[in-house]
Amino acid sequence: MYKRIRKQLNGMLGTESQPRGACSGEVHVPDFEPHRHIRLLTFNIQVGINTSSYHHYLTRSWQHFLPHRRRIENLDRIAGLLRGYDVVALQECDGGSLRSGYINQVQYLAEAAGIPYWYQQLNRNLGQLAQHSNGLLSRFRPLDVCEHRLPGLIPGRGAIIARYGAEDDPLVLVMMHLSLNKTAQQKQLGYIHELISQYQHVVLMGDMNNHAEELLSGTPLKEANLVPLPETAHSFPSWRPERALDHILVSPSLEIRRSEVVSYPMSDHLPIAMDIALPKGYLEAF
Repeated sequence: MYKRIRKQLNGMLGTESQPRGACSGEVHVPDFEPHRHIRLLTFNIQVGINTSSYHHYLTRSWQHFLPHRRRIENLDRIAGLLRGYDVVALQECDGGSLRSGYINQVQYLAEAAGIPYWYQQLNRNLGQLAQHSNGLLSRFRPLDVCEHRLPGLIPGRGAIIARYGAEDDPLVLVMMHLSLNKTAQQKQLGYIHELISQYQHVVLMGDMNNHAEELLSGTPLKEANLVPLPETAHSFPSWRPERALDHILVSPSLEIRRSEVVSYPMSDHLPIAMDIALPKGYLEAF
């Protein structure tokens, strides 16, 4: 009896050892090409809830548990934005439960935006109630994609790592949603740093729940030599941005051609966008 209950509890908390997400497959996904520009976007979509005031956290809180007729309309608007990007990192997606109308939101956004490859990481499985997930959307075929459970006192945080280009010198994109707790962030970023330490061309993107100065000076990322967006790149709350919680951090080998906080308030976070250029030597390797 104990083992059965424990197994059910582990499943609900997302502590199972096997991945529980989903993937589009790669049949119709174009190969990675040596474009000089790659358009990146990270967006915490808050499961399709349009929040534009602090009081909405109370009055619209039920939408975190129950379906809402305007959720699909909100997702369609988000998809309209995603069409302009090559690789997208999504946080706070639902993988197909009651509250989303049993729709895998990562898959829905990929198909609505016309992006051929998608990967959903299921981090916290609450069965019919909620399927807390991260997502990757890509116009290019990755070398490989793997998911990692991030350490923390409360299970349910994860990262997706996608590698592109040359096997011996890949472009490595890490999509994540970090904990609010600073102690947990230290452990999670230590884990991430170990994963990326051997690579030269790295992009970290996602909702990191902390400011770049703290991330790059007070955590294990201080050894990674990553380049942040300007300190004024505030993304939260979307209706009055005062905090820079969402980030795209890149290796010095990747030239930042453009970066911005996108004024698109469809969630309680604003999306962050960046265009990067690959090194000339890297391009010539293709």
